[in-house]
Amino acid sequence: MTDTSLSRLFDPQGIAIVGASATPGKIGAMPITLLLQHGYGGRIIPVNPRADAIAGLPAMPGLDALDADVDLAILAVPAAHAAQALERARPGQVGAAVVFTSGFSETGADGAAQQERLCAIARERGIRLLGPNCLGFMNVRRNVYATFSPAPANGIVAAGGIGMVSQSGAFGAYAYSMARERGLGLSHWISTGNEADIDVADCIEWLARDADTRVIMAYMEGCRDGAKLRRALAAARAAGKPVVVTKIGRTQAGAQAAASHTAALAGDDAVYDALFRQYGALRARTIEEFFNLGYALDTWKQPPQGRRLGIFTISGGVGALMADEAADTGLALPEPAADAQARLLERVPFASGRNPVDVTGQAVSEPGLLLATADDMLADGRYDALAVFLAAAGSSEALWPTFEAFARQMQARHPNVPLAISALFPPARRRELERLGCLVFADPSAAIRTIGAVAGAASASNSVAEAGPATAIANAPALLDAYNEVQAMDLLRQASLPTSPCALATDADAAVRAVADMRTPGMGAGGDGVPVVLKVVSPDITHKSDVGGVKLNLRGEDAVRRAYADIMASVRQRRPDARIDGVLVAPMAPKGVECIAGVHCDPVFGPVVMFGLGGVFVEVLKDVSFRLAPFDRDDALEMIREIKGYALLQGVRGAPPCDVDALAEALAALSRFAHARRKDFSSVEINPLLALPEGQGVVALDAVVIRGEGAS
Repeated sequence: MTDTSLSRLFDPQGIAIVGASATPGKIGAMPITLLLQHGYGGRIIPVNPRADAIAGLPAMPGLDALDADVDLAILAVPAAHAAQALERARPGQVGAAVVFTSGFSETGADGAAQQERLCAIARERGIRLLGPNCLGFMNVRRNVYATFSPAPANGIVAAGGIGMVSQSGAFGAYAYSMARERGLGLSHWISTGNEADIDVADCIEWLARDADTRVIMAYMEGCRDGAKLRRALAAARAAGKPVVVTKIGRTQAGAQAAASHTAALAGDDAVYDALFRQYGALRARTIEEFFNLGYALDTWKQPPQGRRLGIFTISGGVGALMADEAADTGLALPEPAADAQARLLERVPFASGRNPVDVTGQAVSEPGLLLATADDMLADGRYDALAVFLAAAGSSEALWPTFEAFARQMQARHPNVPLAISALFPPARRRELERLGCLVFADPSAAIRTIGAVAGAASASNSVAEAGPATAIANAPALLDAYNEVQAMDLLRQASLPTSPCALATDADAAVRAVADMRTPGMGAGGDGVPVVLKVVSPDITHKSDVGGVKLNLRGEDAVRRAYADIMASVRQRRPDARIDGVLVAPMAPKGVECIAGVHCDPVFGPVVMFGLGGVFVEVLKDVSFRLAPFDRDDALEMIREIKGYALLQGVRGAPPCDVDALAEALAALSRFAHARRKDFSSVEINPLLALPEGQGVVALDAVVIRGEGAS
């Protein structure tokens, strides 16, 4: 259901401008000028105690003098007077307020206190606040210009399907102007400023339910409420409305001091990347990409349903360039069917029938060749999108009927295969092709990068496990102040994670008994079974092997006793200050691929799960992926496939493929545990998490659990 309070804000039937002015250039004059100039159909009420009329409209001395309720009040008065002006409204009289004025929380403690007073007054009166310190908003379809930005004064954007929201007013004004220059149509343009009440997440969620909006473009500098942003992105995804985000501030704040791999790698940027990927939002790294993605998603009736691209060109060299770009963006280039290639070579013997398909300049002298080649390529459904390079031929008026007919026929015959044409078309011709649902780029590389960014978005998993109230773990034991490895493994076992059997021994006799007690199918220990490992257990020792704290491949009672004595002697000599809980006894692991899985509690978004391959892959290459907890098996599979080392899990050089399904189940279980116990543990790390051959599952061999106040 659409938030009615925000509907009153963004689609107001009446607007009061507090601080209205007849002086051009003042912030209280601009909204009246724009509203009148562009034909706003609702009531406009200037509020100024020193004027009887402004711009030919009767003026009121204050909000308390209004003769009826009003959906929107624009506050264009100094910060010191904003709260007093809003205080004059009766409870329920004003639906929402836009506060242009700066001088609030962005200026320090005094400004923050002034902002809180403004918010308290608004809450008492049931008023939603946009701002303060913002440029306001525009509802382009309804001619609502609640802004003092000069951008629309220099020319307005066309009404369209893109809803644009920005935390930065300056970027927002620039983006509005860029949209106008690019010919993008907007439904709404919103700047949120200090976000004292309404933030970017509120706007995304409202736009997701707005009938006039098809695509959402957002510029973000930060987020204070991770759960709300997740709900907003989930709402957009459920509504089938793609979200393009530019998020600045790629920092590692706080991660440098972290003790685990997970926390060290899960910086702010990695968490936002995981968030956007998990909820299907497309992240733009540059302003050009931001607009190209918004343009593509708004122009195409639907994005490509997969990553198979057909390229057809009149230049072999540019075709090779486009193929290189396709490889860089992860697009596949299947060859056309053999009979299709044969027919092309019959028509143009010197052409190239592979992908890219090069029809040479013959395409511009033989009008039917364009459509015939495209039809042949697309006949058997082997392409999800088609990119066509026509070079400077697009500027030829004589060839325009051919290109227009081609675009029309492609839309009619292959409506499910999005088309992008790269050529130098005059602006008017470019717009005609765009109205036919065709992307047009001057730069063929930009065309391929854009296709690559949006390809497959529609086919991504739609199952997102929503974060809800914490779920209790059945028979969860009382929390300990600290967890050693054995206790950590026991905790994970209770959370349904597959763990290696292990025991804590405080003397050699206990170690021998522990070996005798271990009887796990496929992982027998001691005697003639699988040999065992002994590792020192100490909260003060991270790298056990450096102090002689690990003994491997032990068989028989004598070997276990000697290993226990050697470990204790070595550790006491090299680390006499270390606290020693005892020695962990466990079976030696079978052969498999060592992975790492961890949880870091982000202060905004809560628990974030990391996955990667172990050893050098995580420590040096940082080849890892992230997801916000909780998530399901499908998301876990996507997470696993994202790492560059995924091929090692599929089996290389004769090694069998790993049990990726079991690995995904383990990651999903870890995510559920992390979410359910997010207030209890700040960090969990399983290293290594051993992926066994297909059908044999996975097993956690070691774990570190750190208590702490997690993000809720």
